[in-house]
Order: sequence, then C-alpha cells, then structure tokens
Amino acid sequence: MCTADAPWCQRHREMPYSAKPHPRSLPQQRGIGMTEKEGISISRGLLEGSDVLNRPIEAGIYDSETDDYLPVAPHWHYYMEIIYVEEGAVLVENDGRNYTVGKGDLIMIRPETIHSILPVTTAHTTYIFTKFDVNCVLAGENSYVPKLGVILRHAAGDPNAPMKLDEERIRSYHFGEHIRRIYDELLAMNYGCDVMARSYLTLLMIKVLRIWRAMGADLDSAIAKDTSDISIHNITAYIDEHVGEDLRVEQLAGLCNMSYSYFAKSFHSLYGRSCKEYIEHIRISKAEELLLFTDCDLAYISQETGFADSSHLIKTFRKLKGITPRQYKLRSQKSALRP
Repeated sequence: MCTADAPWCQRHREMPYSAKPHPRSLPQQRGIGMTEKEGISISRGLLEGSDVLNRPIEAGIYDSETDDYLPVAPHWHYYMEIIYVEEGAVLVENDGRNYTVGKGDLIMIRPETIHSILPVTTAHTTYIFTKFDVNCVLAGENSYVPKLGVILRHAAGDPNAPMKLDEERIRSYHFGEHIRRIYDELLAMNYGCDVMARSYLTLLMIKVLRIWRAMGADLDSAIAKDTSDISIHNITAYIDEHVGEDLRVEQLAGLCNMSYSYFAKSFHSLYGRSCKEYIEHIRISKAEELLLFTDCDLAYISQETGFADSSHLIKTFRKLKGITPRQYKLRSQKSALRP
C-alpha cells in the first residue's frame, strides 16, 4: 500500500524525484551519449531516472500560470506516459513525429521512446499526466486481454491504433477525470490508494483499447504473443507468476536473451535492487499473505513461496522483517483484536 513518503504526485518537469507532493524540480543537465549492447541501442544520456518497482504509477499537473518547466527537454524513461490537455495546447515531439495536442486531446507515449514537450501558445495552458509501468495494468492471469506491453508492441505503427486521440473522438470517455482521480488518490495517500489508482488506470486503458478496436485495430492477434515476449521490462511479472519455483538469476537472464552480468546490471538499474533481492522480496510478501489469511504451516508456506525448507524461510523473513514468521502472525492477530 502507499506510504507517507511516496513521491508519486508531481509537477512537470518530471525529474528528478522529490519527497514533496509537488516537486518543483529543475531539469538536470545531461550529456548525450549512445550505447549499443545486447541488442539495445538508445540515447542513454537522455534516460530519466525512474523507480518502476517502488513507484509503478505516478501522476502530476502542469499549469502555465504557476509552473515554468516548458519546454521539457528530450528524454526517455521506462514508463508509459499519458498526457491530457485541459486548457491551451502543447507540442509533443515523440519518436520522430510532432503532435499538436489541444484542449480535450489525449496523447500516449510508449516506454523507451524519446520525447519532449514544447509550448505552442502564450495562452493559459494546463495538462495532467500519469506515468506507469505497463506491467501493472491488464496483468490479470485469467483475463483474455493480452498484457499491455504486448499490445503496445503489436500496435506500434498501426494507423488504427493512434497514440494521439482527438477531443471529438474521446469526448464521452472522461479520460481527464480518470487521470485526475489517479492524481488525487496518490496525493491523498489514503489506505489502498495504489489499488484505487491502478483501477482507474486500468479503466482508462480498457477504454483506449475499445476505441482502437472500433477504429479497426487487430488486438486479438496480440494474444498469441502474450507468452512469447519476455524481456528485462516484464521479467518481474514472470517472477511473480513463478515465485514458488526454483528461480535462478542465470535462468532469468537466459529468458531475456542477456548475459548474466548485463542482466544483473540492467535489472538493478531498472528496479533499484538486485534480482536476487527482488525474488526474496516477492517470496516474503507472498509468505506474509499466507501467514495473515491462512492457517497453513511453515512447511507448506515454504513450498508455496519457493524456499527450500522452513528454516530458509525463517532466516530470510527475519532478515527482511526483523522478526520471525511466527512473531509476525502473532503480532498481526493481536492487532486485529484491538478495538
């Protein structure tokens, strides 16, 4: 759930992060340099810092009367970004194309595409935006809808799946209201705000997919690719789904077609911790859930969460939580009995 220090609500400019609800942070000076390794070629010098593991969803507001952050210099990040213009207009340069985004228009920016935002009018301009890890949306195991990352790759270049949607087409879909609600949830940081924000975001993206289908986009063929595209950017979803198995970093690197060393470095850069630490985090989170909501013994919980035996579970649990699983369960039970 949300914590009090989660800096998920921002003002554009988007970097770096701040602990304040509305950071007025200035653009960082960034040198331009290219790298090409393991099949990846992109301007690393334009990479915006992101923490998709701890902050999978962010939201913010730009208001020309109070903010002076335009133009937003060219940059890229691992998030998908959605911008909805409430007043005025901006020019979005994205992936080699220019889009004039006016009042009531919405534009989506795919992960890992270089983009910038420029003013096009001296009139009052406001826009709201949300940025999110595509793996946290449309990720239900039992849904017939393919994962969002698969859809975005499949739809790239399809004229029937445009990244900009004009006001006339989306007038009745209330996209601005959905992004506002995401922003309000993350700003208030009430109990369950991350779940609520993800719900509004999922609703927004389902509406986008319905619009694309109505325009003739073939999204059904993306289902066949749903299990075949494993990369560093969705490997955490694979880990979550296979947490009860014997997961090894070497195996995960192979699934991403990367060397062990490059995978380990890329994982830490993207998620802020090592792959081994992430696996332990997910296993202990699953163990917490089983401790809280079931009467299963430690032997069963160890098996379900991928530990070799209960002693390994206890050792790792104590390392991450500071107490044993038994102490955790007793403390939770006592808290539940308090009026």
